[in-house]
Formats: sequence, structure tokens, C-alpha cells
Amino acid sequence: MVKAHVQDLASMGRPVRLSTLVHRACGRVLAAFRPRCPYRVGDAVVGDDPFNGRHEGIIMSHRGPAVELGAAAGVFFYDHRHLRRQD
Repeated sequence: MVKAHVQDLASMGRPVRLSTLVHRACGRVLAAFRPRCPYRVGDAVVGDDPFNGRHEGIIMSHRGPAVELGAAAGVFFYDHRHLRRQD
């Protein structure tokens, strides 16, 4: 049978390799087991680290275990395990 309508190949999307799909799936599985930051953007916390010192501030952003802390003295980066909530 002859089809009256032929789908445009440009609307079908780009072809994807099987190895790319497997790599993406593995990345999602590994991301589920990574440590997550218990703090949200805007939370007031105290960061205490031997290299950065102690600073009080507000969380500006976080990506994985790294947290960007906005303090009066500037912006500092901490591991979320070195933070605690303010009293």
C-alpha cells in the first residue's frame, strides 16, 4: 500500500546511540546514591571549616555536596557536611 502522507524526518528528532542511552541511565542511577544537601537556597546557616573558617550566611546555591554561602565577608564554598543551622 502507498501512504498518502509521509512523515517529515526533521520532526522525528535526532537518532540516539544505544551507548548514549545506557550512559544517561547509569548517570541517573548513580545520581540517586550521591549525597544530597539537606539545606535549601535561602536557609540561614553557619559554616565551620578549617580552611575557610567560620562564617554565618545564607545559602545562595548548591550543586551536589558543594554549597555557595553568601556571608557579610563575601562568598564562600563549603561542603554541606560542614554546615549547621543557626541557633
